[in-house]
Amino acid sequence: MISITEKTLQDLEFHTVLQTISDRCNTEIGKEKALQIVPFKDKETLMDALLQTSEYLASFTNNNAIPNHGFDNLTNDLKFLAIEDSFLEVGSFRKIATLSETANTLLLYFKKFNDYYPKLNAKASQVEYTKFIIQKIDEIVDKYGEIKDNASPQLNETRKAMNLVRGKVNQSFGQAMSQYNSLGYLDEIKESFVENRRVLAVLAMYRRKVKGSILGSSKTGSISYIEPEATLRYSRELSNLEYEEREEITRILKKLSADIRPYLELLRLYQEFLSDIDVVAAKARYANKINAVLPAITEEKTMYFRDAFHPILFLNNLEKKEKTFPQTIELNNNSRIIVISGPNAGGKTISLKTVGLLQLMLQCGILIPVHERSTTFLFDRILTDIGDNQSIENHLSTYSYRLKNMNYFLKKCNAKTLFLIDEFGTGSDPELGGALAEIFLEEFYHREAFGIITTHYSNLKILANELPFASNANMLFDEKSLEPMYKLILGQAGSSFTFEVAQKNGIPFGLINRAKKKIEGGKVRFDKTIATLQKERSKLEKTSQNLKEEETKTREESRKMESINSKIQEKLERYQELYDANQRLIYMGQKVDDIAEKYFNNKDKKVLIGELLKIVEIENSKRKKATVKEIKAKEVIQKK
Repeated sequence: MISITEKTLQDLEFHTVLQTISDRCNTEIGKEKALQIVPFKDKETLMDALLQTSEYLASFTNNNAIPNHGFDNLTNDLKFLAIEDSFLEVGSFRKIATLSETANTLLLYFKKFNDYYPKLNAKASQVEYTKFIIQKIDEIVDKYGEIKDNASPQLNETRKAMNLVRGKVNQSFGQAMSQYNSLGYLDEIKESFVENRRVLAVLAMYRRKVKGSILGSSKTGSISYIEPEATLRYSRELSNLEYEEREEITRILKKLSADIRPYLELLRLYQEFLSDIDVVAAKARYANKINAVLPAITEEKTMYFRDAFHPILFLNNLEKKEKTFPQTIELNNNSRIIVISGPNAGGKTISLKTVGLLQLMLQCGILIPVHERSTTFLFDRILTDIGDNQSIENHLSTYSYRLKNMNYFLKKCNAKTLFLIDEFGTGSDPELGGALAEIFLEEFYHREAFGIITTHYSNLKILANELPFASNANMLFDEKSLEPMYKLILGQAGSSFTFEVAQKNGIPFGLINRAKKKIEGGKVRFDKTIATLQKERSKLEKTSQNLKEEETKTREESRKMESINSKIQEKLERYQELYDANQRLIYMGQKVDDIAEKYFNNKDKKVLIGELLKIVEIENSKRKKATVKEIKAKEVIQKK
């Protein structure tokens, strides 16, 4: 069972990845779920999640786009529906029908394309398909979210009556307006609306002459708003019918709520299913953006991340149009611990974080940006100690806090642990801190834990060289420009280039020389030797790159020459065939010419025909009769 602390999540900036995935979700529930992603407890469930994302990612390129999975959040509506004798408003039912329809569409789609999406279909097959909910709601509610006239016979009758009365209201109002307007009692605007009722705009001086009910007046008091007496009678009748309509609608909605209530759990399951698909879709979109894949996950204890990118750095650099350098890192039983050394700002910490974050993402069901031939296995624990760990809350210094953290590592570290420690042993006296760090490293080594540490301490570099199943690594550094090359090289320790970097940053040469004299000669020689080896490695790296480029060019030229040679050979063969055919025709022509000359001299037709037939038979004996199949093949070639 995997154990990840909040500190590890913070150290590896995992919440930034989750926020990026959350932003790619379509639904509110999906966004919340994405932010709560945690490592899976067992391999089977993890593999299902990874394969679902991988299948969804494939849908972007296989011409089988997965249908929409969006929906309106119904959590509160469903809570209310759960209360006995409660009823939902008409708008909620339209949302429920859409939810059910969206879920049904996806269920049928995944079933139809099971060959493409076996894992997504396996998830969908756990959800029940039913048309009852949609049919029931469609009987009552139209596509605009309004109650249909034929939702019940009573409602139909009431609405018909309301339409008749509305006609009478408009007719009586029109007659009254025409009458009083001709008498000059109305203002220029003639009519208005007060409390959703149509009224006449009567000039205040004539208000007593207009029969009806005064419902208000203008701000200046110059206009009185009066509902005519004839209209008033019909308006009261309309109000009564509207009350009946509301009562009938309430009754209909109560019945519909009672019909849908047995499907409450299914609706919750629909919402759960669609929000899960939303998270899968968001993970797939994120994977597409960072060029992520699903590496092979093995039982064998080996981690091989080839061309691994730090996803957060990759997206940031993409925005800034800057290059991101991938790293290739391998841990296995023959090289369980890697000690990375080299100058500051060379990319040590990013390499460390890349391994930790990618492993964590993978164990949370998120595809990772590595080469498709990468492999890894699953760890029970990922322990990290990265960055400035000064604890203000506990009044602990950086070193005290790190020691406390190391104590936690010692309690939890085992053969299924991945530990990542940045600037191992710093924060105290270099000699004493380095010695203690050495003991910790030996302890992690003997427990067969896998890990990567970064350090400037020589004793840790020497220890990594001495332990059979540990190795050194360094970040390449250009010795001329003293600029980092951001490339991790396994198998050799790196120099910190302390004095070289100091000189580049303008520290006087005299001061640097005095500093060199202050420290032990052996230390300088050791660091100088490492620096020299690193320079040689950089030169070899460049030479290797040049050779590869030359090899590629040579291969390309060789391929071109082969192609030209092949074409020349074909031409020669065709010319040879043509030459042979021409020679045969010339030979036949000479024969015919000889026979013609004989005939010219002796005029013997029998001899002439005999000689010609003899030539024809000799030529035909050389010919091979083509089969029907060969004739057809020849016809096809001629057509082409």
